[in-house]
Amino acid sequence: MHLNGVEIEDTFAEAFTMRAARLTVTAINEEWARHAALAATGFATSVIGCGVEAGTEGPSPYTPDGRAGVDCLFFASSKDELEANLVKRVGQAVMTSPTSACYDGELPEFPADFEGFSKFHIGSKLRFFGDGFQASKVIGDKRYWRIPVMEGEFLIGEEFTMVKAVGGGNFLILAESVESALKASEAAVRKMKDIRGIILPFPGGVVRSGSKVGSKYKFLTASTNTAYCPTIRGRVEESRLEENINAVLEIVIDGLTDRLVSQAMEAGIREAVKVPGVRRISAGNYGGRLGKYHFHLHQILGSSLAGGEEV
Repeated sequence: MHLNGVEIEDTFAEAFTMRAARLTVTAINEEWARHAALAATGFATSVIGCGVEAGTEGPSPYTPDGRAGVDCLFFASSKDELEANLVKRVGQAVMTSPTSACYDGELPEFPADFEGFSKFHIGSKLRFFGDGFQASKVIGDKRYWRIPVMEGEFLIGEEFTMVKAVGGGNFLILAESVESALKASEAAVRKMKDIRGIILPFPGGVVRSGSKVGSKYKFLTASTNTAYCPTIRGRVEESRLEENINAVLEIVIDGLTDRLVSQAMEAGIREAVKVPGVRRISAGNYGGRLGKYHFHLHQILGSSLAGGEEV
């Protein structure tokens, strides 16, 4: 398969079941809502070293208090990991931010009668920071905690909603130069960020240090993906790089559903192949042995293109 003259490798991205939550952070204006959201989602590129993978989706279409808000998505390997990390992040990054409040985000990606929702607690744990002066208020069927702070009160929901989600969707951009690979990645990220329900957790949505399972060093469970490192292609037997490929960049996608991950991958690939110098699109997997979700590039882009070329 070729798309705009770029080879689309017949392979798949292997992704995993994760737990995810959407938090809506509000403040007196959009600037302060964004300050809190960016702090809460910082240092969250990979669960391997950061505990969670996180990112902002942009302005919230709805906020319970009617103020400016930013929606954030958080992904973790388990319910306990997600809860433990969010208690820390909300406590240290949202509660500390002037005029902020934090609410359970809406999840329109799922039907109202979806049976996969579960609840976990943040506000009921952070309330103790109030040192006995915290107070609760029930509005409708939801309980909120009012925690006194030096500038007034921090309002936070008692419970938040968690769903099973997908982490680790990905594709690789193989290009003639760093400039071409980066330009293609930037174009892909811009397009993909229009899709709500997904995040691209790495800096600017792009990762250059893709990894493989295992290492020559016994204390490491993962190490640099030597098959895609251009500077050592002549020194490794498993190199996947032709002589005209001198840079590889990866885009990793976490999504609330597999449909959203597939949609984002398609949108990103179609943008990336428009950039001159891009030679091939591939994806990372573990032979299908580890992850539940397999995103086959040819299927994502349409089986009608197999063996042919889209103009």
